[in-house]
Amino acid sequence: MISKIKNDFLIPATLVFIILALLPLIGAPRSWVLYVFLFFIYLAMANMWNLLAGYSGLISLCQPAFLGLAGYTMAIGTWVGVPWWIGIIGGAIIAALFALLISGAVFRLSGIYFAIGTLVVPEAIRMVFYLWKPVGGAMHGAGAGYMIKGIEGVSQHAIFWLAAVVGIGSVYLMRFIIKSKLGLGLASIRDNQRTAASIGVNVFRVKLYTFLISAFVTGVAGAIYYLNQGYIEPSATFNVRWTMVMLLATVIGGIRTEQGPIIGTIIVVILYFALARYAGYSFLIQGIILIVIMLLSPQGIMGIIKRLFSRKGVKN
Repeated sequence: MISKIKNDFLIPATLVFIILALLPLIGAPRSWVLYVFLFFIYLAMANMWNLLAGYSGLISLCQPAFLGLAGYTMAIGTWVGVPWWIGIIGGAIIAALFALLISGAVFRLSGIYFAIGTLVVPEAIRMVFYLWKPVGGAMHGAGAGYMIKGIEGVSQHAIFWLAAVVGIGSVYLMRFIIKSKLGLGLASIRDNQRTAASIGVNVFRVKLYTFLISAFVTGVAGAIYYLNQGYIEPSATFNVRWTMVMLLATVIGGIRTEQGPIIGTIIVVILYFALARYAGYSFLIQGIILIVIMLLSPQGIMGIIKRLFSRKGVKN
């Protein structure tokens, strides 16, 4: 029963995704469209964090650097005449290149040291963008904040569907990776890195591939988010809030599962709006929820569901 759920969940999930993607066409309230837009953006980021932390064993805390660099590349590009859609692709490439640049250093670390090493990356970049003025013209807000130019004719529906493509695409990308040779390499590394290396798995290369894929997709999602926002500035961009979103969505739903980030992202979006009035305590409340979930079920909600089906199977 559990394996059947695991193998068949994409069919009903796809139908739900299609219905959600059609919301703008059926006259759904703007608030609904915003909820679903954030769901798709967060889902893509959560899937990529799950790929790193769940399937690769890399507790990466530098994801805000990837989405921020992609967002800034897209924003700065519009100031020098580069179309926004090229900026999204270019931003994702810049994010992946940056991941490649830092990989040699951070991959020398492991476990908690890897997490700490990646944690300082977004903060360092944030300080750079506070002090650096990439293009001319008046800056807005804190640091080098910029409005996105040339998007007056871009409909909100188009941006929504871009988010839908990257969010839904991340689900199928995860399935493809898990079923591929790369996925087998990830499984062997996660179980025992030394044993994997001894049987011929190129540990560095496998980790690097997942790191680059995660950076690219996270960059695309980040650029689309800031395209919708129309403005970007370093304080909110290179922020630990993004790390919390990915971590919560993955852990609450179920790390190292395909369905977990989908379930977790739904909960995170609900929490985002439910806790908006308690902005000062939002992180505290989310942290408490995270701790409770980890204590009750380290495998998240999917772990609870699997246990229920296992007991049902035993009784039958």
